[in-house]
Amino acid sequence: MNNGFSIDCIGYAMFAVFVLLVMPWMVDYSGYELNTYARYLALGMAAAALALSWGTAGLLNLGQALTFGIGAYIMAMHLKLKASASQAGGLPDFMVWTNMEELPWFWEPFHSVGITLAAGVLVPVGIAGLIGGFMFRGRITGVFVAIITLSLMLAVQLWMIAEQQFTGGQNGLTGLASLELFGWSVDIYTVAFYYLVAGCLMVILALALLLVRSKAGLVLKAIKADPERVRFFGYDVARYEVLAFSTSAGIAGVAGMFYAMVLEFASPTYMGLSLSLAFVIWAAVGGRESIVAATLGGIGVNMAEGRLSDLFFDQWTLILGVIFIVVVLFLPRGLFGLVMDFREKLEDFYRNKTKASTASDMESNPVSAIDQGGDK
Repeated sequence: MNNGFSIDCIGYAMFAVFVLLVMPWMVDYSGYELNTYARYLALGMAAAALALSWGTAGLLNLGQALTFGIGAYIMAMHLKLKASASQAGGLPDFMVWTNMEELPWFWEPFHSVGITLAAGVLVPVGIAGLIGGFMFRGRITGVFVAIITLSLMLAVQLWMIAEQQFTGGQNGLTGLASLELFGWSVDIYTVAFYYLVAGCLMVILALALLLVRSKAGLVLKAIKADPERVRFFGYDVARYEVLAFSTSAGIAGVAGMFYAMVLEFASPTYMGLSLSLAFVIWAAVGGRESIVAATLGGIGVNMAEGRLSDLFFDQWTLILGVIFIVVVLFLPRGLFGLVMDFREKLEDFYRNKTKASTASDMESNPVSAIDQGGDK
């Protein structure tokens, strides 16, 4: 087991205790605070999604908010249809205002909660698969991947704003109903909802860690280091890159669905540049080399934003910006890199201490040294 993976496993166990036990206890199981913490977990999940493609395979997706926003809109479409069931024709209010007479065909499947949940994962995966296939089969890498994904995200965002009769335009989808799962009406201000988000996050992180540890994960790390050499050994580099890119998109879609439920609306800002860059910052602060650390980065930065905005109403963004600059300059590998460096120094210290102790024993007992090393 390599050092990075062992640190991840230890971090995962500690993170599970923190998320499942400490965080609810910190707010005394309060409904409003738990709802806020559930939002932090959803954003941490999005940061983990980016770390999977960026930190593992070296694919910087500056348009990660695209699949995040798609997941949010898919969930919001289902909840909007539930809220509009009593209106004439079951049309959402914004469609009535734009003089539409019937529900568009692509809205119809989202009456079903099962189709909604499946689509929230599969649609982002499918879109990422198409985009990734185009890019990686054409051997597009590096900064060009970042530019293409960013451009596509902004193009879709503009389309969402322009097609107001289908998407709600700039205002997005508001006035959503509660999700119903197996007869359970999900109340987003309850402990049960918090544990739903936390449980899904822990499962996703566990599966992501298994992927990173698998042969596919090792190939992805090799591709990040030297893709041409991996091709020389006969691996289909593009297929593995599409795998990482699509898996990351699926996780972002799940995070987007939870985010829409927590905030009770979906808007084009979910596909905006600021949120997409925020994902990059969170992953960088936590450490993009570790999925767990990136998740902690997303949660920690958002918690810091909340506290700083309460204490410093006008200056909190400046303080947060300074923190980010310090991290980029002095911790290029994020907090995970700091932990790894500390571990390496600790191992070197004990290794040197052991060597010094062995040399001292050999000097004080030459007969034993001859027995161990032989009389040469």
